[in-house]
Amino acid sequence: MMSSTNLKIAFKHLSSRLKQTLVAVLSVTFGISMYVFMNSFMTGANEVQTELAFSSMAHIRVYSDLPESVPSIAQPTGRDEVVFVRNEKILGDYDGIANAQPIVQFLNENEQVVAVTTQVNQNVTFRNGALKSNGQLSGVEAASEDRMFGLSEMMVEGDWNLLATRTDAIVLGIGLAKRLSVKNGDRLLVSTSEGTEKSLKVAGIIQTNQNNIDKNKAFVNSATARQLLLKNAGFCTDILANLKDYEAAIPVSESLSNSIPYKVEPWQEANEQLQAANGLRNVIALAVSLTILIVAGFGIYNIMNMTVNEKIKEIAILKAMGFDGRDITQIFLVQSLVIGLLGGLVGMVFGFGISRVVDSVPFEFAGMTTLPIIYSPKIYSLALGFGLVITFLAGYFPASKASKVDPVSIIRG
Repeated sequence: MMSSTNLKIAFKHLSSRLKQTLVAVLSVTFGISMYVFMNSFMTGANEVQTELAFSSMAHIRVYSDLPESVPSIAQPTGRDEVVFVRNEKILGDYDGIANAQPIVQFLNENEQVVAVTTQVNQNVTFRNGALKSNGQLSGVEAASEDRMFGLSEMMVEGDWNLLATRTDAIVLGIGLAKRLSVKNGDRLLVSTSEGTEKSLKVAGIIQTNQNNIDKNKAFVNSATARQLLLKNAGFCTDILANLKDYEAAIPVSESLSNSIPYKVEPWQEANEQLQAANGLRNVIALAVSLTILIVAGFGIYNIMNMTVNEKIKEIAILKAMGFDGRDITQIFLVQSLVIGLLGGLVGMVFGFGISRVVDSVPFEFAGMTTLPIIYSPKIYSLALGFGLVITFLAGYFPASKASKVDPVSIIRG
């Protein structure tokens, strides 16, 4: 238990050298403010990147996958010879899910799932007179697709809901529409690799701010897509599901795979690059901000070390009066922690202020109007915690040195 006398001595040391104390507090303030700003900005950038990815990507995807391996050597039952197979062919239907409704119902009954939709995806050729472009046609259920990805809010022309009522309607990505030189209300021809063709009317143009969609993708009614593929009413190529917590996609997909006879793929498995980029940004922000805090810690260490050297005779007198090494350690640790606490609190305020200023800077990109900043209590609490730990360590070693002072040798000179 710390005595009031030790506290009074500690505060007396701090107040007697205000300039040194202020320099130490400012060094911690700078470190904490940079930690808050850097992590607020990097976390915001990660969230924007994730939101952009999830504007077209589901948390979990169910699809028919090819078998992992095909045997190249076969041995007929009851015969001694071995048959070598050359140019083996995969037999079976692996181009989609024949009856999706039971799986959709099963997913909707899962308490972790908040939205489910189906897609019929195929590579096609779009033609408008002499202009043509290869791309992907996605047959969707308009209502469920909009509920999952909010596509109706990304329309720059036309009406997304026309896909639900018209089988000849098509919504084009803005880049694809420019490449084909079509506008809302124009007609174009869609043809598959099997030679099936259909004339469709442009019911809208969408801008998702993702090049792979805006330049290459179009949306139609699911029935239209099945008609082009010559498939039955229950067919789809993909079943997509969103969860309450997208970070839980891996364990949820593992549990679902036990009951679903198709490939159940979490978003992390298909987007390792996104995970790696987010992790790298977090590591960079943490490394930079901790480096600043450690530099501030060295400054506090030097100041506390100078204080010990300057107060060496006072320390000797205190020990001669009956103060033991523990009391001396407490006195100098209190000074260090007070510096850390003051610098941390002021640094959080400055960090918040810097974040607010940056948050107001105009920045037009991918639907954003300002730079992404996240105001998370976790970031501020970690900043203060790291600041206190570093200032504690910076003060501990000078305090330990002061506690070992021999009063007799100091007083004798």
